[in-house]
Amino acid sequence: MKFAHMADCHIGSWRDPKLKDISTLAFNKAVDKCVQEAVDFILISGDLFNTSLPRLDNLKTVVTTFKKLKDKNIPVYIIPGSHDFSPSGKTMLDVLEEAGLFINVVKGEEVDGKLKLKFTIDKKTGAKITGMLGKRYSLEKKYYENLITENLEKEDGYKIFMFHSGIDELKPEDMQNIITQPLSLLPKNFDYYAGGHVHIVDDKKIEGYGQIVFPGPLFPNSFSELEKLEKGGFYIVEDNKLTFHPIPVYNIFKIDKKCDGKTPEQVYDDINNEIKDKEFNNTIVLIRLSGTLSSGKPTDIDFKEIFSLLYDKSAYFVMKNTNALTTKEFEEIKIDTKSVEDAESSIIKEHLGQIKIKDMTMEKEESLIKELIKTLATEKQEGETVSDFERRVKEEVSKVMDVDVN
Repeated sequence: MKFAHMADCHIGSWRDPKLKDISTLAFNKAVDKCVQEAVDFILISGDLFNTSLPRLDNLKTVVTTFKKLKDKNIPVYIIPGSHDFSPSGKTMLDVLEEAGLFINVVKGEEVDGKLKLKFTIDKKTGAKITGMLGKRYSLEKKYYENLITENLEKEDGYKIFMFHSGIDELKPEDMQNIITQPLSLLPKNFDYYAGGHVHIVDDKKIEGYGQIVFPGPLFPNSFSELEKLEKGGFYIVEDNKLTFHPIPVYNIFKIDKKCDGKTPEQVYDDINNEIKDKEFNNTIVLIRLSGTLSSGKPTDIDFKEIFSLLYDKSAYFVMKNTNALTTKEFEEIKIDTKSVEDAESSIIKEHLGQIKIKDMTMEKEESLIKELIKTLATEKQEGETVSDFERRVKEEVSKVMDVDVN
């Protein structure tokens, strides 16, 4: 038996015109590799598209690719992910399944208020496949809590469980803020657990659960993911042996500069010296700057000229991140504090009442400001798109202020 396991294709995730088709290109490369390797079937563990209603041009390309697989007699088994899911229940996955391009294996029935899943059997290999969909904010946990597992665990044969959730016991240190669920919610006694949602490349064999595998995204979906992963990929499993296949689309070149005590002109010179003797054919260049400038502002750095130099050297795309770059040129407020919390409280109290809010006391205003600071300090989670992050922050701000900020 030989099958491919991919997840988090996020087709249509990048909005910039130069990158808008990059996830589709990665998907097509992965499928071509599957055809070349003559796999028996393909698993896609959620988030085929970045939205439940994808762009027409992306959809057309994907349909063509699935049609090629169907003609090659390579079936595709899929589960909806948190991005594929729609509260209305209407997604493009339903249309594509109805067209016979793949099979959604999340099938079952309600029994006495509980969920009983059924197996989909691959005709060629006899593999028995089932799985659970993913929902935004990991709300699929409620389905797991109501899942009947006895029939799944007692079933004989080679069994695959597909899921789109993070697992507490397998969560990396740098992803502690991501909502995950305990391993115990998954049914036991499966040979292979095809995971998705968490953008990490990892596989673990755990007693009672078999091989638990996360292939990561087919292509990184953010600046930080490009820094960390550089490229995406997927697994091919043959006779229980896993082989990871990276999907090269573009080269990645990272420029990471600590700018403490430097002027904008010095930062520009540092970057220029690093790139002047290099060419960047077929390369995405990532520029991350951090620290505190000795003078001037981050906007004083001549990024227009830097970008121009890189594009003249055949760079495909250039991105910068200056979120951690600050300047000493700000109004100093002298306060006597012993902690960050004390400093915040002192600054807040110094400026209370400057904006009049109807029916709000100073105490309520102070409490509101602290809650907003806490809410706005939240960080973008790994695997979370910019639009989802912005939506989540808006929803949290809306709750704090008791207003609709959409």
